Amino acid sequence: MGGPLRLFVGDDWAEDHHDVEVMDGAGRRLAKARLPEGVAGMARLHAIVGELVGDDVDQVEVLVGIETDRGPWVQALVAAEYTVLAVNPLQAARFRDRLGVSGAKSDAGDAHVLADMVRTHAHELRSVAGDSALAEAVKVVARTHKTLIWERTRHTQRLRHALRDYFPAALVAFEDLDATDTLELLGKAPTPAQAARLTIAQISGALKRARRKNVAEKAAAVQAALRADHLGQPEVVTTAYAASVQALIAVLTVLDTQVKTLQGQVEAYFGQHPAAEIVLSQPGLGPVLGARVLAEFGDDPGRYITAKARKNYAGTSGNRGSEAVSNDAACRAAVTAEAMS
Repeated sequence: MGGPLRLFVGDDWAEDHHDVEVMDGAGRRLAKARLPEGVAGMARLHAIVGELVGDDVDQVEVLVGIETDRGPWVQALVAAEYTVLAVNPLQAARFRDRLGVSGAKSDAGDAHVLADMVRTHAHELRSVAGDSALAEAVKVVARTHKTLIWERTRHTQRLRHALRDYFPAALVAFEDLDATDTLELLGKAPTPAQAARLTIAQISGALKRARRKNVAEKAAAVQAALRADHLGQPEVVTTAYAASVQALIAVLTVLDTQVKTLQGQVEAYFGQHPAAEIVLSQPGLGPVLGARVLAEFGDDPGRYITAKARKNYAGTSGNRGSEAVSNDAACRAAVTAEAMS
């Protein structure tokens, strides 16, 4: 028969169900079904595989293509010793275009695309590793921490755009819009008129609470900028902008608090991992960046066959010159991952 039997499963997942299609090595559809999310759906998938392979279950390799690498369903697939291949949605979209199928999206059609993709391009896809529970925990908090930082940046940009439209003097007065002193002062005085009435004592108090240096000099500069002449909006429009800015400030304040809180969780979980010391031994990797490296590379020693495979995942294979320099952090991550195995 020339090697073990292989079944190729495309799993298009949604919140409450999975559309699956099973192919053989020749691309023939062997089964298709819509399975509920949860234990009943997983049991049905095992039953479908069992019905197809019969008594040869130990001689069959099942490869599953799915557009996620996390969650209880994926963990159950890994626990069943299926080879789970995480497919980037952009990869699936491009593969669908190459097949020349209709651009109309359907769950069953996507399951077919994923099954055919793992049948023909499994060697180009990333296998979901059997990482330890602690590595998964590090991944959860590290990714959430990073997402909150991104959200803080987005809301800071929204604040900047609003101020530019009605209160440009604030952009001159405050260098860091997401700084605690800036948020405090803008929260107290969100309109140009209110800000112009801020006293040196009020400004200095905010700067001191934010632990700024050269408080007197900076307070005078902030007050001068806020009292300078500038173009403005009609009062009713300014009031509306001020309400929007206060809402953004409230969100930014919460985000800043939660970013700091979650950073402590990232450092705590990462510090418990046996590989933390190895990761931190690499130049430029502190607890937060080190936790992200561990989270994305995982700790399954069998995940990468060669050092080149690690570099491929880091996106550093074949880099030269300035491009290699720009990928220095990824290179360090690849070296760190090698040391961990």
